[in-house]
Amino acid sequence: MSAVFTGLLIPFLGTAAGAGCVFFLRRELSVSLQRSLTGFAAGVMVAASIWSLIVPAIEQSAGLEHWAFLPAFLGFWLGILFLLLLDHVIPHLHRSIGQAEGPKSHLTRTAMLFLAVTLHNIPEGMAVGVVYAGLRSGSGEITAGGALALALGIAIQNFPEGAIISMPLCAEGTSKPKSFGLGVLSGAVEPVFGALTILAAALIVPAMPVLLSFAAGAMLYVVVEELIPEMSAGEHSNIGVLFFAVGFSLMMALDVALG
Repeated sequence: MSAVFTGLLIPFLGTAAGAGCVFFLRRELSVSLQRSLTGFAAGVMVAASIWSLIVPAIEQSAGLEHWAFLPAFLGFWLGILFLLLLDHVIPHLHRSIGQAEGPKSHLTRTAMLFLAVTLHNIPEGMAVGVVYAGLRSGSGEITAGGALALALGIAIQNFPEGAIISMPLCAEGTSKPKSFGLGVLSGAVEPVFGALTILAAALIVPAMPVLLSFAAGAMLYVVVEELIPEMSAGEHSNIGVLFFAVGFSLMMALDVALG
């Protein structure tokens, strides 16, 4: 139980650490650093989506023989469509490193960035929750190392997200403690939705392959829609690609070594 609690908490701590930059930095994170962190997180999340979510989902459906792919196929598309729906229903601003597009009002822009970060933290919390639910159920296809690596990868992604909430708020005149609190709040949905997913998975264990691939679809939507455009925006985008490769290979190594 303590491992599950820690796993749910790690991504939230990443957001909190990023929001804490408001106490130590006068300016926002450099473009190169944001791009590096984003590329690394994208690599980890892609690798985790494959080895920690989709592959276990297919392996758990082995009894279906030639149709073993079907639950994963269905869950994947449900995850994609769920995020697509949220993107259209909830108004928010897509962020882009090194650019200043969006509403002219800085307050409105910050509020919409808050919505964007909070929105994308929901499926990430669900992804961690469903993996730890599978680990608790004794599924041999899900390893403790893979679950931990997934949580760490999301935490790394959340670090710059916490900073891009708290630091602009402080620059607009909000106190540092309040800016920090709002940055932390954007990540609070992750442990909440992670815990809810664990509770739901306990009630519908046979649907675990669908839930695993649902989380993978939701995660990959975020990677393709947000992280890849961010890491490749502007000049010298190769740094994002290199750190994507670092994150992907590290996650792959962790999943095998710790599995």
